[in-house]
Amino acid sequence: MSERIIILGGGIIGLSAAFAAAARGFSVTVVESGRPGGQASGAAAGMLAPYTENPDGPDPFFSLCLKSLRMYPDWMAEIGEASGQRVELHRSGSLAVAFNEADVLPLTARMTWQNRYGAGAELVHSAELRRLEPLLAPEIGTALYVPEESHVYAPALVEALEAACRRRGVGIAAAAGLTVRLNLHADGVEIETEHAGTFTGDQLAVCTGAWTGLFERELGLPLPIHPIRGQICAYPVPIGLIRRIVVSPQAYWTAKSNGMLVCGASEDVAGFDASVTERGIARLVRWGPKVFPFLKDLEPVHRWAGLRPGTLDGRPLIGRLRHAPRVVIAAGHYRNGILLAPVTGAAVAALLAGDAPPVPLEAFDPLRFTAVRQVERRRA
Repeated sequence: MSERIIILGGGIIGLSAAFAAAARGFSVTVVESGRPGGQASGAAAGMLAPYTENPDGPDPFFSLCLKSLRMYPDWMAEIGEASGQRVELHRSGSLAVAFNEADVLPLTARMTWQNRYGAGAELVHSAELRRLEPLLAPEIGTALYVPEESHVYAPALVEALEAACRRRGVGIAAAAGLTVRLNLHADGVEIETEHAGTFTGDQLAVCTGAWTGLFERELGLPLPIHPIRGQICAYPVPIGLIRRIVVSPQAYWTAKSNGMLVCGASEDVAGFDASVTERGIARLVRWGPKVFPFLKDLEPVHRWAGLRPGTLDGRPLIGRLRHAPRVVIAAGHYRNGILLAPVTGAAVAALLAGDAPPVPLEAFDPLRFTAVRQVERRRA
């Protein structure tokens, strides 16, 4: 009998971990309180932009993001083959726009170091910029073009990943409700849910996103993950009208193959309230015409929000708990859950198997915060 793995949380991180673990021969069950991908994963804009997300300098988080981006083509092909569903990877490239000389200076500094890591970035001006993105506002004279950055349509990816998991034999307990009990034993783990009963396994992977902090007592350590509400809207535009990911200091835009131009993201702290606010969307609407003048005459036709799992230092928690060795945590991916899904799934599966992960994980140690170190020392 293969080792039984319980994965708590059915967002893209939990599903990617289940997909990778099933490929290693584990018997996997995903336990999801609601609908798989129904929280931050399904609400994401789907940007795969490690260079844009890491403008200040190379660090372990940048390396993790870049590794995951370069895993994407093979990973999506694997999902497509397993699910029978095709999800397109849009290799559009990105444009970070500059409104004045002060904006150009940090873009130049970013380009200098990122090109040492294969970005192939270049500053583009006037005619070349208009060739790449014809409908940009005339006031925008310069942008940093990064050809490798890409995007996906997140809801379709999550749907295909769920189907791929099921075809690999992963059990998915959806609409399980709250986890009312989580017990760690010397020989296994047990969780009891509000609506789906009790699940037992040999190891547990906690992939519960913004809700991970609710398990501090059961897991025996502080989990400094908190929800950050990200609000997004979308405009109907002809397919092909906007060609690249376009990023400004206050918002970003990415055009999807369903004829929607997605604009995000307005962020605020509102606890676990995932409602859409007029104030949050209004900021995005105000910024739109500054970058794309044609948006002045359009109103968003879709507005939605998701709860992003933020951490104290902006990095995810990925690793095995040394004081609870049957537990692996993969949570706190903030606004990079879609981007980091391939590498995180592979890392979780490797940790469950006792193998080396695809990238060093020391910088993402769940016990890295000072208060947690003190707890660990008291346990030793």
